[in-house]
Amino acid sequence: MGLTRRTFIQQMGWALTTLGVSESLVLWADRYQQAIAQPTRRKLALLIGINQYAEQVCDYAVPKGSVLNGSVTDVALQQELLIHRFGFQPSDILTLTDQQATRQSILDAFQAHLVQQARPGDAVVFHFSGLGSRIRLEGAFEQAEPNGSNLEYNSFVPVDGWLPTPENPVIHDIPEETLGWLLRSISTDQIITILDTSHTSLGRTLQGNLRIRSRPSTPSGRLDELEEVLQDQLSRETGISKAKIHAQWRSGQVPGLLLSAAHANQIAAEAQWSGFSAGLLTYALTQQLWWATPATTLYFVPNSIGFTRVRLDQASQLLSSGIAKGFASSPNADGVIHAVDEEGKAQVWLAGLPAAVLENYGASVLAISSSGVSPQSSTQSLQDFTHPTLHQIRSREGLMFKTRLISEADRPLVGQWVQEQVRILPRSVGLTVAIDASLERIERVDATSAFSAIPRVSSVIAGEQPADFLFGKNQSAYPLTASLDPSTPSAQNGYGLFYPSRDAILSTLIQDDEAVKTAVNRVTPELKTLLATKWLRLTENQGSSRLGVRVTLERVGLEPISSSQIKPQPLKPQALMHRETVRSIWTAPESDPALGDAKLTLSVGSQIQYRLANYGDRPVYFVLLGLNAAGNAIAFYPGEADMLEQTILAPGESVTVPPSEPGWKMQTAGLAEIHVVFCSAPLTQTYQTLATTRPKTDTQRVVLLTNPLEVVQALLQDLHQASAPLVLALPKVEVPADTYALDVNTWATLSFVHQVV
Repeated sequence: MGLTRRTFIQQMGWALTTLGVSESLVLWADRYQQAIAQPTRRKLALLIGINQYAEQVCDYAVPKGSVLNGSVTDVALQQELLIHRFGFQPSDILTLTDQQATRQSILDAFQAHLVQQARPGDAVVFHFSGLGSRIRLEGAFEQAEPNGSNLEYNSFVPVDGWLPTPENPVIHDIPEETLGWLLRSISTDQIITILDTSHTSLGRTLQGNLRIRSRPSTPSGRLDELEEVLQDQLSRETGISKAKIHAQWRSGQVPGLLLSAAHANQIAAEAQWSGFSAGLLTYALTQQLWWATPATTLYFVPNSIGFTRVRLDQASQLLSSGIAKGFASSPNADGVIHAVDEEGKAQVWLAGLPAAVLENYGASVLAISSSGVSPQSSTQSLQDFTHPTLHQIRSREGLMFKTRLISEADRPLVGQWVQEQVRILPRSVGLTVAIDASLERIERVDATSAFSAIPRVSSVIAGEQPADFLFGKNQSAYPLTASLDPSTPSAQNGYGLFYPSRDAILSTLIQDDEAVKTAVNRVTPELKTLLATKWLRLTENQGSSRLGVRVTLERVGLEPISSSQIKPQPLKPQALMHRETVRSIWTAPESDPALGDAKLTLSVGSQIQYRLANYGDRPVYFVLLGLNAAGNAIAFYPGEADMLEQTILAPGESVTVPPSEPGWKMQTAGLAEIHVVFCSAPLTQTYQTLATTRPKTDTQRVVLLTNPLEVVQALLQDLHQASAPLVLALPKVEVPADTYALDVNTWATLSFVHQVV
């Protein structure tokens, strides 16, 4: 029996619901003030990342390379962030990766580095990336389950977490309860625990084109004797029984702040991009903390992954916790300089931009402050970027970029922050489609052949290389029931396209049997729509834009008719979420505090609108483009009369889209993705191209697009032309032919993704 849509959303919590424990920032406000008032406090971190598990540990054949690919990258992402954004001393950060991360080494490091060194008021960060597991323990924690019916518990898998055998039925994992006791042994309440792992077993290792971070099985056995001795010792020292520590984990009662990529019955995953892989939680969290400020409301979407955005209230709490000393006085940034040679060429760690953008970053230009360095050395103000030193990117390896100095200024210094100045994107960007590994070999061969004939489209086998979307069969209505194990027979349903998470793009699915090549030909027109969507994602720049704009997603509609009413009355708009630029020199107006209680799912039949606000000092023009929940391209069409005048937003003004009741009605379940693009110059070519899709009436409304790729290409050209005067004024900038050069002072793209159920 398939999962219901609502059940699926609950199980995919790492993609669709709030992460962590608390949704409120109020409890952390005082802690933030205390943090910045104690500049001499110590900060300690233990970061663990494991990719290279043996088959006897992970319980499946190790794929080409290693079991996981992004856990060690997660450690590097956290380490760079803690040092250069939060002022940790490198000597206070201990990392254990791959073969270093044995069970005993992890436990010893936790005791020696955190428990024995931390003092009241210190800040502590513990991070684990790797496999999690469910384990079935013989006679463990009997008192935790009065009826004795549930003997399964969560564990973290060390590199030597050997599976039990009949000859040696011992489980070598680290039980979740042990971590709970260890956390409660630390002499400070300023603790941040980040767990980019999961425990739920789905019986497979892939979810679409994502790699699952949990064992595909549930081993049975007993705990190691040393583990039992340790637990008894920790229980006595903390005064917390085994039953109580188990119950505390289940209820989320963890010291300090817990950021978890998955809750009970949910999965965590890692994605691969060009040149690197990373955990979805870790990359999204660290990326946005590079450019966030304590007042920023954080959201994330792994670009090109296609998940609904996640409200990271916990990330905002992270900013207001004990690790944020010096954070408030520093500007946001996109990366940091790692090394500089005698000619002024630099190596830049650039983890503050969306991963999909980095894949296509070309010869982009970065602004480097003449005085600001990471907070462990000094502080920096936004004014430092008024006359920046400019560097242009020459090459890239993973998250490290080599640049050359292009402005007449002092040589850059190691530790200086960098911010995006000009985004240079190739016009030849194409689409990569992953072919579902669960298809039969002949199906995969036919699909590869069919996609090779489509211009600007390439294909790979799921799980082997990065991809924008997935081609497969509609094995089930819901991703969690769609097995990607190649040994599992394919369901007899139609082919279609999916996001890499295996969320279906409904407009591409049919139930009829058809040949693979026929199916590829059928979805070929949709590939143009998806390529247009990829282009829109490449313009997203909430963190780097210098325009002063905000967009709020609101629920609208009509109240039910009461006995005293003749007709339904409009509901007061309810703010659900907002996006705003964070690098503008203008101060954004205060946001609605009710946003903290917003849910990111909408019911079919709900009505919404977008409220656009300009808090800068210059007029901006706007356009709204995206995909509805069915996967169809849509746009806000302003009408024929005075088109450009209707899409201009003066300083201090706001407008709603659609501009009148009853709003935009959600008619189909699925994922909807909307991008609101602002520009300091008229979007002339965009609206000329948009006008070729003429609605039947001349009124403003959201319409289906028949030419989405042409519209988006026109938009990119408008942004390119608007940026040209600023780019040409920059000294020695080389703009390669056949590229778009977009200056952050001219445009802003704020993006929304929501689930309709």
